[in-house]
Amino acid sequence: MTFLRPGHHLFLLAGLLTTDRPDAGGIVRASWLDAVPMIPFALLLLSIAVIPFISKKWWEKYYPLVSLPLGAVTALYCLFISHNPGRLGETFYQFFSFITLIGSLYVVSGGIHLEARGSATPFRNVIFLGAGALLSNLFGTMGASMVLIRPFLRLNNVRYRNFHIIFFIFLVCNIGGALLPVGDPPLFLGYLLGVPFFWICQNVWPIWLVSVILLLILFYIVDRLSFRKFQKRGTADSIKYPVERITVTGKYNILFLAIILGAVFINRPPLLREAIMVASAIISRRVTHKEIYKRNEFNFFPLKEIAVLFLGIFITLVPVLEWLEGNAITFPLSTIGGYYWGSGILSSILDNAPTYLNFLTASMGLNIDHDSLKTLFDLVSTQGAGLGAISGAHAEQIKSAYEFLAGNYGNLLATGNVSGEKIRTGYLIANHPAVIRAISVGSVFFGAFTYIGNAPNYVVKSIAENSGIPTPPFHTYILRYSIPVLLPLFVLIWLIWF
Repeated sequence: MTFLRPGHHLFLLAGLLTTDRPDAGGIVRASWLDAVPMIPFALLLLSIAVIPFISKKWWEKYYPLVSLPLGAVTALYCLFISHNPGRLGETFYQFFSFITLIGSLYVVSGGIHLEARGSATPFRNVIFLGAGALLSNLFGTMGASMVLIRPFLRLNNVRYRNFHIIFFIFLVCNIGGALLPVGDPPLFLGYLLGVPFFWICQNVWPIWLVSVILLLILFYIVDRLSFRKFQKRGTADSIKYPVERITVTGKYNILFLAIILGAVFINRPPLLREAIMVASAIISRRVTHKEIYKRNEFNFFPLKEIAVLFLGIFITLVPVLEWLEGNAITFPLSTIGGYYWGSGILSSILDNAPTYLNFLTASMGLNIDHDSLKTLFDLVSTQGAGLGAISGAHAEQIKSAYEFLAGNYGNLLATGNVSGEKIRTGYLIANHPAVIRAISVGSVFFGAFTYIGNAPNYVVKSIAENSGIPTPPFHTYILRYSIPVLLPLFVLIWLIWF
């Protein structure tokens, strides 16, 4: 079993301060000054982790005074120092798309009231979380989280403990959505770049199944112990109802959820995708009875908090992503474990979609021979003419890549519409499938490690707190839950599969 080369397991942290990267004139030594533009991002993460612990009331009232000024500092840097207004504009558009998706799902899911009546037993909680993990592949982690978090909290309201929401984040907000491109943004990005729709499911399902089962078993044990303590206090009967049933009100909003998720696949013309999402949310809001929103304790405070904090995160993240783009090719990714841990560690603190993209790009540069790729492009342009005559050291790899493209994109090959991204991705999948699998699993699974690892995590946290339900602070989430629970799981995955 291999991992990173000796001494390289800290490259992701040390690299932020100093690294060697190739340049036109050879190797250029990047100094610690390269990290200065990334300070606002670090300060914002530190603020999210520390300030609520010091004074939660102050943070709830004044968090915009932290997020927005730090974002403004980075924006000024992009405009007047790095002279990169295009990247800043692209970031604003990405944020607009992000908050449009989040907001529309939030509004529409707020119009669905799912009431689960019965005994809030550990077994029923396991069934609920397991079903949520499956649904996150169909509705996306965000959609499934928005629909299920409120009924899950209501079901456990009488005996709620912090681990209830933590395991919900682990299973529904992150790991559950690792099977299909609609499940999580990195996988959708991979789909757009040429990873076939069901390829992830076919290659990741054993990892997904083992991870979900282990987490559900651990949750059952912890919840069972908690339930027994609850019974000893003589209050177990207070969580039982005379009738066991599940009722859903506002079912028509499931159609609007489907429309929003379908719109995710629309790329042109610009803003059409966002327009469909906004229109779906507005129509849903108008046709949904106010009583449903009242039952769901619906309001816009969580959405406002997400918008303000993630606007700051998106902007301050720009210099970090620029550094990654310039240095990813120099990362010591000599093993499959390196891709898994590298993409995972960065996805736990950065946006996992660009992290996925950067590692995918780096893997192409490190694993694809330039001349072989050129030959593959020629084969695609001639629809395979001369395939049998190819010879040389990389002949089998070229043939495997073309057969993969022909098997998955035969119609596009016939019309000559196979994009360069699909050709490169096809070459990588055909010859280095473990690399794609490692990056996909790392990007999705490690998003559960922190509140900011994936957007649904913080949305769920905000909804719970807005409903008067306490959640663990940032550092407690990591120290008490992520490290003891997720880290051993991730190590096990590495030992077995990577």
